[in-house]
Amino acid sequence: MSSYQKELEKYRDIDEDEILRTLSPEELEQLDCELQEMDPENMLLPAGLRQRDQTKKSPTGPLDRDALLQYLEQQALEVKERDDLVPFTGEKKGKPYIQPKREIPAEEQITLEPELEEALANATDAEMCDIAAILDMYTLMSNKQYYDALCSGEICNTEGISSVVQPDKYKPVPDEPPNPTNIEEMLKRVRSNDKELEEVNLNNIQDIPIAMLSELCEAMKTNTYVRSFSLVATRSGDPIANAVADMLRENRSLQSLNIESNFISSTGLMAVLKAVRENATLTELRVDNQRQWPGDAVEMEMATVLEQCPSIVRFGYHFTQQGPRARAAQAMTRNNELRRQQKKR
Repeated sequence: MSSYQKELEKYRDIDEDEILRTLSPEELEQLDCELQEMDPENMLLPAGLRQRDQTKKSPTGPLDRDALLQYLEQQALEVKERDDLVPFTGEKKGKPYIQPKREIPAEEQITLEPELEEALANATDAEMCDIAAILDMYTLMSNKQYYDALCSGEICNTEGISSVVQPDKYKPVPDEPPNPTNIEEMLKRVRSNDKELEEVNLNNIQDIPIAMLSELCEAMKTNTYVRSFSLVATRSGDPIANAVADMLRENRSLQSLNIESNFISSTGLMAVLKAVRENATLTELRVDNQRQWPGDAVEMEMATVLEQCPSIVRFGYHFTQQGPRARAAQAMTRNNELRRQQKKR
């Protein structure tokens, strides 16, 4: 047995309880501090578990927060700013970087026949564009030069070759003319169930009052001649989506509904999708390009609606998830096949 083991043998039969009973309160407190497991390197623990509490000094008086802030502000104003050790003069030091010229190794050097060397040396820009187009080196010219050289037999575009693809200059496209639809006149015709009115197109009219759109949806409930109802880019929100949902539950003549490019949230889209289940005449539904992405739950509901509503053969929405996209594509293929078989009969 080693001397160290012999030294430990005398502590084998010690009564720990007896020792603890003889300790004073100060000694017990010190022992408690020593036994605390601290991890100062773990930043996820609160400060009380990373460092022992050593603030035993009694407070000298009540804390005055306003006085402390005033003292700190006054002290910051009185302290002078430190002068820069080296003032900035704008002088540039050092040498500018010059990229060294790369020498082409002998094995990489290409030597052409004298006739080809002479032909390339005397070639014009138009002829070089033609050669680059034939070799499919489209990065040496602009798109216009490339297609002119590839499609036409004669090169007349001699604006030169550059190492960067240049963007084409397109002519500005004029904006579409404003929608000339008279909202009040359209509302009267829908309410009177006009036989000649088969399409309600309010696209791009952004100043329609919400109350008037709600009245229009209310009038559509009993209309039997309108086949297409479009509210694209009308700044419609969830109130209009709820009105459209109520209209779909009662209308039995509408075939196409387009509410794209609006401010409808996931709640409004969910209300419209639930109403579509109760409508058997709707064949086209477009709800894409809303202000915010509706979410996974709405996309799953879209796929479910397409699976449960065989009458819908055209659906306008860009799915972001693979699962709902595959289900929707399969459902649309089935619905169109059913429609084709019904037409044959």
